[in-house]
Amino acid sequence: MNAIIKFMKRNYKILIAVLCLSLTLFAFKMNADKTVDPDPNKDKTLLELLAFVIEKGHYNPAEINDEFSKGIFKDYIEALDPSKRFFLQSDIDEFKQYELMLDDSFLNKDITFFNLTYARLMKRMEESKKRYKAILAQPFNYTVDETFNADYEKIPYAKNLAEINERWRKQIKLSTLSSLVTKQKIEDEKKKKDPAYKMKPFEELEKETRESSLKSLDDNFSVIKDLNRDYWFSVYLNSIMARFDPHTSYFAPEEKDRFDVNISGKLEGIGARLTKKNDFTQIDELISGGPAWKGKELEAGDLILKVAQGNEEAVDVVGMRLDDVVKKIKGHKGTIVKLTVKKVDGSIKVISIVRDVVEIEETYAKSSIVEKNGLKYGVIYLPKFYIDFENKDGRDAGKDIALEVERLKKENINGIVLDVRDDGGGSLTTVVDIAGLFIEEGPIVQVKSAGKKKEVMYDKDKKIEWDGPLVIMVNSFSASASEILAAAIQDYKRGVIIGSKQTYGKGTVQNVLDLNQFVRNVNYGDLGALKITGQKFYRINGGSTQLEGVHSDVVMPDRYAYLKMGERDIDNAMPWDKIDPADYSTWTSNQNFGRAIENSRNRIAQNSQFKLIEDNAKWIDVKNKENTYSLNIQSFKATQEQVENEGKKYKPISDYKNNLVFKSLPYEEAEMKADAALKEKREAWHQALSKDVYVEEALNVLDDLQTKGLVKASVSPKMKKDKLVKS
Repeated sequence: MNAIIKFMKRNYKILIAVLCLSLTLFAFKMNADKTVDPDPNKDKTLLELLAFVIEKGHYNPAEINDEFSKGIFKDYIEALDPSKRFFLQSDIDEFKQYELMLDDSFLNKDITFFNLTYARLMKRMEESKKRYKAILAQPFNYTVDETFNADYEKIPYAKNLAEINERWRKQIKLSTLSSLVTKQKIEDEKKKKDPAYKMKPFEELEKETRESSLKSLDDNFSVIKDLNRDYWFSVYLNSIMARFDPHTSYFAPEEKDRFDVNISGKLEGIGARLTKKNDFTQIDELISGGPAWKGKELEAGDLILKVAQGNEEAVDVVGMRLDDVVKKIKGHKGTIVKLTVKKVDGSIKVISIVRDVVEIEETYAKSSIVEKNGLKYGVIYLPKFYIDFENKDGRDAGKDIALEVERLKKENINGIVLDVRDDGGGSLTTVVDIAGLFIEEGPIVQVKSAGKKKEVMYDKDKKIEWDGPLVIMVNSFSASASEILAAAIQDYKRGVIIGSKQTYGKGTVQNVLDLNQFVRNVNYGDLGALKITGQKFYRINGGSTQLEGVHSDVVMPDRYAYLKMGERDIDNAMPWDKIDPADYSTWTSNQNFGRAIENSRNRIAQNSQFKLIEDNAKWIDVKNKENTYSLNIQSFKATQEQVENEGKKYKPISDYKNNLVFKSLPYEEAEMKADAALKEKREAWHQALSKDVYVEEALNVLDDLQTKGLVKASVSPKMKKDKLVKS
């Protein structure tokens, strides 16, 4: 979601100031040994460097005070023990003496608090290893009526060893119970298919679940054991960095290396982007064209509980590092991975996926044609605002969208839908280029750096690539550059914005700094990098997209509408604000604009499919808040069955068909004859479009925007000669 600007090319004064800091750091160069040993001076140097760069380079650095300190304390303790299964209340009470001192510790390069918490965590983890082994040595009694509360934010820390033992017992019992019920279902299905099949007895299945859980926990603790002190110190550093804003973060060397790796063009796996959510690994996004996307079972928001390789036992990945979960899920083409996931509605499902090559090509723009009511429309999908700054001849979202528009025009289309749903953003330069395809000329976005005047990014090309009806599709996952595009089109009244109530709400720009460039002749090894928020961008009407995002002209019900997933739901997000508007004039060839919006709102209010989606969103919200689970097998089964039965009511959402036929453009039809893989991908995309009620309504809006004749804007916007910003 980050529009990354090359920091070194723009912030010369900051760089000079930071380089001055490197001179003060040469005091540590006396260690001539080329091996990198643990050295407290390295930690202090890193703290000093981060503090200085933040002060000089952050757009609006937070005041480092007691409130700041409280935030560090809260974030750090939650990061170390998100499910409250390691620390006792007595540990937290001991740590609390530092709660208001961490701001001073940061500035004074004092790592006493980190050393204390690190040593205690290692001790508690070692105790926990003995604990789970003892718990899993005996069978569980699933006939007892007891429950487990998984609302980790609200449950207190255990007061003593007896309480934490009981918490571990219930956590493990819930995990084994879920596996046991799944195994029983599999046995029942085998029996149905083959009456002669001899089902495994309950005792055998129960033992298998404990053995599997023991292996998973052993694997998890083996991974934890491999984490060195530097890893945990980076967790501490990120708890500090995150208090400046959610997108400022420290990259440890391993993370920096991954960030620096250029994507080769393809990778093998399931095609899903993952993120951490407390102790869980969450599906953040499905890559279009990938195996998970094709399977249509995995969804954004699903939590991965277990991972199995083919027919092997599933490994519990709750609490496991994200990197290690990714390693278990990735694999060679043709191999099978089975994910046990908790769906957003609370149901547990085992999803089998055949790994395949995930083509990066599927992250590029693509278009399709559809006929409706005797008119022909184009649908363009843009997954991200990509650009190659180092290669002017490389793929560029602006150039690619222009090409798709030109191709669609040759097919004599009557309107365009530009789909930026789930588009996390990218380059602001490409936003300017794309928005400029639909207006004559004028400002597109305003950018403000700390202590500097605003800079306005203009479309200076008077040529309009497309002056006909236009709809921009967004959702709550459309972020950053996507929001700027939607905002510009909305401010010009050039097209109708249709989608979720509002977009994600990320109105900031990050720069990535390699910290090693500032510390030379110092033998500390790789110090990593800092991703820092250096700028904010604003709509041409002056308002920020930060927190507020872009409010759709036409709001369509969204299954995830009630879940807290936007920037506005993060406690330390930067605030919304406003600057002076740019000088621009609105589009005048839109006499049906108001009518099209009103008609769409009326259709949505009366549409049974949208009513069902709204009902489903409310149901998902309710289920998402249910965190107490029965550990009685009969009650557990009854609850799961109830959830599954209730979920059947919403099956028509996925079964829906809009009866529209989507086709590739002629040039692509020719390519598909020689490329079976491309043909499969496009057919899958077209099938998805034919089941998409949102696209159907976007096309209805294009119908309503039709006019007999189109006239160019009568007033040309005045242009300011501000320097063009490269982003």
